[in-house]
Amino acid sequence: MLTAEPAITPDLVRKHNLTPEEYEKLKEILGREPSYTELGIFSVMWSEHCSYKNSRPLLKTFPTKSPKILVGAGEENAGIIDIGDGLAIAFKIESHNHPSAVEPFQGAATGVGGIIRDIFTMGARPVCSLNSLRFGPITSAQCGARGAAFAQGASAPATAEAEAAIRNNRRLFAGVVAGIGHYGNCFGIPTVAGEVYFDKSYEGNPLVNAFCLGVLRHEQIVRGAARGVGNPVFYVGPATGRDGLAGAAFASQDLTEESAEQQRGAVQVGDPFMEKLVCEACLELLATGAVAGIQDMGAAGLTCSTCETAARAGTGIEIDLVKVPQRVPNMTPYEIMLSESQERMLIIVQKGREEEVKRIFDKWDLPWAEIGRVTDTGRMVVRNNSQVVADIPAKKLADEAPVYEREAREPEYLKAVHAFTLTGIPDTHDPVHVLKTLLACPTIASKNWVYRQYDHTVRDGTAVAPGSDAAVIRIKDDALPASENSAGLAAPVREKLVALTVDCNATYVYLDPYEGGKIAVAEAARNLACSGAVPLGVTDNLNFGNPFNPETFWQLRESVRGLAEGCRAFNAPVTGGNVSLYNQSPNGPIDPTPTVAMAGLIEQPAHLTTQWFKDEGDAIILLGELVDVSDPLQGLGGSAYLQQIHGLKTGTPPRCDLERETALHLALRALIHASGIKSAHDCSEGGLAVALAESCVSRQIGRGTPRLIGARIELAPPPAESGEAAGRRSERKPREAKTVNRARLDAMLFGETQARIIISTASLDAVKVVERAKLLGVSAVRIGTVGGDSLVIPTANGSFTWPVAELHKLWWNSIAEAMR
Repeated sequence: MLTAEPAITPDLVRKHNLTPEEYEKLKEILGREPSYTELGIFSVMWSEHCSYKNSRPLLKTFPTKSPKILVGAGEENAGIIDIGDGLAIAFKIESHNHPSAVEPFQGAATGVGGIIRDIFTMGARPVCSLNSLRFGPITSAQCGARGAAFAQGASAPATAEAEAAIRNNRRLFAGVVAGIGHYGNCFGIPTVAGEVYFDKSYEGNPLVNAFCLGVLRHEQIVRGAARGVGNPVFYVGPATGRDGLAGAAFASQDLTEESAEQQRGAVQVGDPFMEKLVCEACLELLATGAVAGIQDMGAAGLTCSTCETAARAGTGIEIDLVKVPQRVPNMTPYEIMLSESQERMLIIVQKGREEEVKRIFDKWDLPWAEIGRVTDTGRMVVRNNSQVVADIPAKKLADEAPVYEREAREPEYLKAVHAFTLTGIPDTHDPVHVLKTLLACPTIASKNWVYRQYDHTVRDGTAVAPGSDAAVIRIKDDALPASENSAGLAAPVREKLVALTVDCNATYVYLDPYEGGKIAVAEAARNLACSGAVPLGVTDNLNFGNPFNPETFWQLRESVRGLAEGCRAFNAPVTGGNVSLYNQSPNGPIDPTPTVAMAGLIEQPAHLTTQWFKDEGDAIILLGELVDVSDPLQGLGGSAYLQQIHGLKTGTPPRCDLERETALHLALRALIHASGIKSAHDCSEGGLAVALAESCVSRQIGRGTPRLIGARIELAPPPAESGEAAGRRSERKPREAKTVNRARLDAMLFGETQARIIISTASLDAVKVVERAKLLGVSAVRIGTVGGDSLVIPTANGSFTWPVAELHKLWWNSIAEAMR
């Protein structure tokens, strides 16, 4: 018996996040008033999460082409790149921010599950995952950073309120990490890299971005298209429930206490063991050639999978909801179509091969149902037994959502940011205290508390585990999906080494979205270069606030401009990704966070490089300038030093010269290929001193067992540079080149000047390496020697010593102690 559907009223349309103009367009497409189910279908398919209606024009500015691209951005569930010898990698990053804010464990777990499905839907076997996480402060010390508004007199939060917020941030952090670990560990996929930042802007709206990479042969690529009129449509996976109802719509609205409570049911519940069965069954089925098209039921569930597969193929699709397995009784068509219950797949089967499909699903003990067929009508028709509850042109629904050019306006707070100078900021007289403080800051400290909850060695493909600049995965024979021809291969495939990293300094983006966008790409490419890898491609996750705010949209537009320039500079096309808008709580929007995940290829095993110092007596060489003296803030703008020591989150960030960056990366790889480079570590948050300390303490020779080694550093401050010379060095506007009288001690040790890498080599090779780097057009100077049990840095202001055992203790235990 069918439940009576509610009348379509302006208030009901508004509750579905459709504007009056969008509702009129909907009626124009249908030629009539929609049913309640059709209203729900349009609301999720035209949400920002599914349609990118506010960001699509910006996404078109990304470079997306390359001779290595086999499946490009926007074509399918994930992009695919050739890695040689007939092999390819499929990878993508997506967000699960709002669900994780409401239910951190399940929100994060199902974010991992969803991105894994995107990969095996392409025909690839998932081989590793990464994540990028953002939370509010988890220690009271982190609450000191002040933005421009705070510096102008806004009151600090009450202590009791701050402590309550910190407790909630810890709860969210613990729940998200546990959810990621649970799903990945149970599925059997190594989590090999990631990043975690803590900042007050994420209080109430954490970010959970999940990445997965899979491997396949070129001929194994499959498409999510409903091809072949008359082909049957199969549903496989657990029964549909009410969990995850309209989750895509929930992700496309501001996060408030009221919306979170109302949408608690929009958080899905994951079953990683079921997903493992679904993955293996689908890969086995794909090897038979019986599949004409396949799509996971992710955002918007059955709605998205049906209309998108039909739209891609230019066909129609018809399904009957009474045939859909249902977990609870009396589900309405609206609920079945909008449910985002996990681990479900839609498969278009070659007609006449249904029995093969049923046999494989039965073998894996998976629920399945034949729920419909492909038609030639171009329409998505949804029946509930004899009643048609939805009849919509598939292509118009999937591909013709409204597209908006939002108003953009430079934020007012940037006036104070641009006016900031170091006048009144005293140079440091206690670098020992500063370095200890920075290493213990949870954003900089070791993330071992996080990654020790993940299995990063399962399947024995991890060549470099978490803890270095980039993770490295071996692509071996047993990583590939089976195929009809694989049994007859004459020889095993040549082992490949794929390097992976995920990066974004959102403070830089907040202070200068364009420059911050460039830096996000540059740091990712720099991390790959430090591992010995050449970039192949990028997948990005654009996390921003409400696009209706002109200042937020300006941040988005400028960030994308910077990202696009960076990707072009490093020949790393964007293969796909995710846009996550409406990331703001009642406290305000998050800092703009365009997360960049980058994959690269290491040509030879001998080229694989890690960040930690190796042997006593090795020479330490700095590639790049000690301080960018043409920068009036000397690399301190937006730095961890300003935030943690002076409580200031302001100043223009370090400039990113993409030509200098690309020259640096090319030179480093050339030095690595020539052999003799024992370690390479980029300078990022915390500057040179933090990078040196990490090189001394980050090597692990067993579970939690460090191999510590000291270093003695000799720093010669760079000469002063005139404003005229500085102007010749950079054409960056609007920042004006100014005369820098001398390099400050805090700038030399803790400034975050870009395009800098610390390398180590045998002492006998040091002169040769320095000269070769200079011939390659990169500044290089020997700055010290590996050895001893302390990090020692003599300067004109005195000699400073840090026992490395003490530094390791601070760096290694900081997050664990905060989480106690």
